[in-house]
Amino acid sequence: MERDGRGRKKVVESCDEPCAIEKGMRILGGKWTGSILWHLKDEPVRFNDLARMIGGASKKMVSERLRHLEDHGLVRRDVLDTSPPGVAYGITRRGRAALRCLDELRRWSEAALD
Repeated sequence: MERDGRGRKKVVESCDEPCAIEKGMRILGGKWTGSILWHLKDEPVRFNDLARMIGGASKKMVSERLRHLEDHGLVRRDVLDTSPPGVAYGITRRGRAALRCLDELRRWSEAALD
């Protein structure tokens, strides 16, 4: 930042690309994303069970969020060999790393916003 002759601030070098925080928030900042990762932390969960665990989210929204997380390598989709065929979702190593960040956010929120 520099100041012009009138004392107004002027940007010297603006960012053309999103910074690392913005990139991370684009992945983790979506509604229901944190809840989905949290419910997958212990074991894979079938889609319908997961949708029931996340009260207030439609199946369509849960499906969209799961697809988004799968595209970014945070969850994996496992097709189950059952009759009728089922799908379960599990958290990946990358997802566990993201979950650690979300847990820090939870701690901060509990301390700062209560």
